[in-house]
Amino acid sequence: MSVALPAGTVSVRTMRPADLPAVMRIERRSFTMPWQEATFRALMRRPSAALLAAELSGRAATVVAGFSVLWFAADEAELGDLAVDPDYRGRGIGRLLLEASIDTARGRGSSVLYLEVRESNQAARALYDQRGFETVGKRPGYYSEPREDACVMRLDLQNEAR
Repeated sequence: MSVALPAGTVSVRTMRPADLPAVMRIERRSFTMPWQEATFRALMRRPSAALLAAELSGRAATVVAGFSVLWFAADEAELGDLAVDPDYRGRGIGRLLLEASIDTARGRGSSVLYLEVRESNQAARALYDQRGFETVGKRPGYYSEPREDACVMRLDLQNEAR
């Protein structure tokens, strides 16, 4: 999956260990409680997980501009992490990663995709709402630094309008 942008072409591919320095930079710039590199490395080894990288290829260089992480259990998938480098936000990269994540979940036989998002993260919630996710619950105090509730969102992969 790829899309052309004014700054170059963005394609989504499987994350590689060599991507981790860029992924960690994006993770630290995006979240107040970032995951550790060991977490990403462990997930890369799990057959029940899929890690995707959005690679921006331009005139000067190729960079990892974002990533997503999913895991699977039975016929359910969870989008555990999705982030775009702040320098590349607003260019459709998050939407591209979300679509690739949905396609990956569907390809793994998942019938539903869940995620949690900070209640105050209006940009992410708008993206998920536009894609057809529904808020199905709340996890009080789920996030720390700052303490905040999580909205639990769900996308029915079997009955969704594509």
